[in-house]
Parts: sequence; C-alpha cells; structure tokens
Amino acid sequence: MANAKLDWTGVYPAVTTQFDADLSVDLAATKAVQSALIDDGVDGLILLGTCGENNSLEPDEKRAVLAAAQDSVRGRVPVLSGVSELTTPRAVQFARDAEALGVDALMVLPAMVYVPKPDELYAHFAAVAAATSLPIMLYNNPPAYRVSIDIDVLKRLADIPNIVAVKESAPDPRRFTDLINAFGDRFVLMAGLDDVALEGLMLGAKGWVSGLTSAFPRESVALVAAVKAGDWDKARTIYRWFMPLLHLDAEHDLVQSIKLAEQIMGRGSERVRMPRMPLTGARRAEVTAMVEKAAATRPAL
Repeated sequence: MANAKLDWTGVYPAVTTQFDADLSVDLAATKAVQSALIDDGVDGLILLGTCGENNSLEPDEKRAVLAAAQDSVRGRVPVLSGVSELTTPRAVQFARDAEALGVDALMVLPAMVYVPKPDELYAHFAAVAAATSLPIMLYNNPPAYRVSIDIDVLKRLADIPNIVAVKESAPDPRRFTDLINAFGDRFVLMAGLDDVALEGLMLGAKGWVSGLTSAFPRESVALVAAVKAGDWDKARTIYRWFMPLLHLDAEHDLVQSIKLAEQIMGRGSERVRMPRMPLTGARRAEVTAMVEKAAATRPAL
C-alpha cells in the first residue's frame, strides 16, 4: 500500500467494513468495496473509521482488514487507518501495528468514551505520534466525540512534525478560516462532514473525507474536480443534487444509512454490528426513497 503518493488532495471515502450473514467480517466483500472505489477514481481510502465500524471490531479483525487491503489496493492509492481505541496504550499499539501492516498514514481519534481535558487530549495524540513514523491526521468531531481539538491544543501539537493534517467535522464552516488564520499552512485541512464539504473546500480544505462517496463515488470525484477547476456552477449543481444524502452523514445512524445506500446502489451490504442495527420502518423507507431519487436524477458529469 505504501507505493501511492499521499498529497492530501481529492476524495478519501471512509470505507465500510462488510459483514457476512453471521456478522463475521467478510474480507472478500470488504476488499471488493475498496477496489471498486479505487476503480471509480477516488484518491485514497480511509479504513476503520466510523463507517468502517472500528469500535465494533475485535483487535484481530481490525488488523486482518488492514492486511487484506494489501491485495485490493496494490499500491494504487494511499491508505489511512483509523486509530480509535479506549485507552492511549491500546492506541499506541494499534498505530505501531498499522504501520507494520503497510498503511500510509493514520487518522487518530480521541480516546473513546472518556471525555478528556485539554492536557489529556494533547497527551493522547502526542503519545500516538511518538509511536509511529507515519503522518497523522487528527479527527475533530465535537458532536460525535464530545470534545473539540481547540486552537490551544493544536498550538502545542504543532511542534510534533508527523502530525500534519486535521479532518474537520465540526458543523460550523467558520472553523476552517479560524484554523488557517491561526496556523497558515502548518496543518493540511480536510473537509470531514459531508453536508459542509463544499464550504470547507471553498475555505481552504485540500480534500474531502466522505461517507456518502461509498454509494456515489463518481459524483464525489466530479464535485472535487469541479472545485479544483474553479467550475463553481458545476460544483454547486452536484452539491445541491447530493445534499439530501449528504445530510445523512450528520446523523447518529449515518453508518446504517450509508450502508443501506451502498446496498441499493449494488456496492455492498447494509449489515452492521450491534449496537447498531439496520434501519427499519419509516426511517428505512425515507432513506431508501432518498437514495432512489438521487440515483434517478444523477447530474451529467
């Protein structure tokens, strides 16, 4: 996997982990999802993030997913692995193992469940960074993880050379400007919340870490290409078509919704592991109708 150049630009889908009927990890199906996304033009893959159900996998399953990606990716695009653990020592060990398994970079989350104070947040990220030579993207998602990587913490982390990027998933796009004003180009910014992705890209994000790309990769790639070309009319057209689905990324059932969208589009299965459960009833009908409408009205690319 370490053959492709990681330049932090373009579209990086947060790839789903696929499960068999008995909810064991289906490595063949997971590799097929990864390969299909690459074939459709994405610029990199993020494995074992939220959509990859990191915290629903056993430690050996996580490592098996990363090892299997060697076969599906074959150096065609950079691969990042989420580092999402309950404790700092576990995160340190997983970062080391992920590097040994050949990933190109890490997306590091705050420690799960416990809400850290600023000193604890800094210490967690610093410990993981010290355990690896890989470049690190920090994942800021205050609504999901109940903590914000604020400016003061980032000022301290700026002294750590392999912390190079921030996936920004705060719902307020002003955050992109605040970070650029505070740090210039010290950190690469990545748009991380689908329904403010275009705003993030307009305000200085270099790439997009996307959930709904798993269902509609070609449109996602075309959106970012239009931004890069300065074709704002095309970018707005794609974004407005996409927005009803992109809002799903901001909901607590985003993983179930994205996997259902994948299934409808013939790209994967809606199976998820508990405590998540597949969508049912009115919610399932609502998301199904949204996906089917999007599929029937796809913009010309």
